[in-house]
Amino acid sequence: MASSYQFLLTIGGILLLGLVVSTVARRTFLPRVTLLLVFGVIIGPEVLDMIPVVFAQRFDLIADMTLLMVGFILGGKLTKTSFADTAGKSFWISISAALATTLFVTIGLLFVGVCIEVSIILGCIASATAPAAVLDVITEMKAKDKFSSLLISIVALDDIWALMLFGIGMSIVDALNGTGGDTNFLFSAATEIGGAILLGIIIGLPAAYLTGRIKPGQPILSEAVSIVFLCGGLAIWLDVSYLIAAMSMGIIVTNLAKHHEYPFHAIEGIEEPFMVVFFVLAGASLETNHLLEIGLIGVIYILCRAVGKYFGARIGGHCSKASLEVKDWMGAALLPQAGVAIGMALVASHQFPEYRQLLLSVIVSSTVFFEIVGPAITRMAIKRVEQV
Repeated sequence: MASSYQFLLTIGGILLLGLVVSTVARRTFLPRVTLLLVFGVIIGPEVLDMIPVVFAQRFDLIADMTLLMVGFILGGKLTKTSFADTAGKSFWISISAALATTLFVTIGLLFVGVCIEVSIILGCIASATAPAAVLDVITEMKAKDKFSSLLISIVALDDIWALMLFGIGMSIVDALNGTGGDTNFLFSAATEIGGAILLGIIIGLPAAYLTGRIKPGQPILSEAVSIVFLCGGLAIWLDVSYLIAAMSMGIIVTNLAKHHEYPFHAIEGIEEPFMVVFFVLAGASLETNHLLEIGLIGVIYILCRAVGKYFGARIGGHCSKASLEVKDWMGAALLPQAGVAIGMALVASHQFPEYRQLLLSVIVSSTVFFEIVGPAITRMAIKRVEQV
């Protein structure tokens, strides 16, 4: 009984906070994401310790549900029309930013004496971007310009490149350590991505044609939520990327469901409270004490990742003949980094326990930095482009 009332009181308090934070965010230069994360740190175990254990224990479930909805909404924004306008730019900028970031971080870490195995792993992890933070900033700003549409397309492709690079990097480190052959990480990454895309298509095809029939032209909320959670549950069970699966399903539904577009409006209607709770709990789970332990390696990682994203996006923008504003600001907009990076670090630390402490220290500490500072820079980039 006690845990139930604590759970409900915590949800109610966090959601009320979300309204206050949204109001404050509109009047400051800080995005809502950053304010929610900072508040989470304050009420988390490292400061006031106000979050009940029973609530914190459910963070993984809340995170999975939130990211599923984020993936579905991201996919829903990639219509044939919008993607036709941004396809070339999205491809070149996303892959160029990912490759350049991996290269800059790897070389930077090698330069300060980090062993080649750790440098390669951290370089590959650095390529990932946080889709939830970027989408929340865009949604909060109600940005509908070409720059924001392109940013959404790039973020949607980002996890695919990050997983592929991580698979390649892990296979290289395996070979360097003389342990290759037992686990082919490149094959695993390809299977995870391909399986996720296939699952999204398999669920998305019938969903596109069957939803919206009970109430013609307007699917009920339970239809939208059920297909998203069904997709996520199957993806986790099959051990493929549920974020990519949800995005793939969203792409299929938005492009084939000619009789309606309501699933995305329905999900957006309930996504808001999940996002608020997700970011507050994410802030509470951040171990800010790691910032004090970051050291030279962490500083080099942060600087090289920022430089890699900037120059990578600029090179990709040049190759795709993007506008000057895109070349100048897209790299900055891609700085947020969160759960995907930590997940990769955990996989790598499990496979190579001898590097566990260094990998987790750098990724956890840099995640704290990029989660709090990154969204503010993304918001600044969108505002600067809007003012041009």
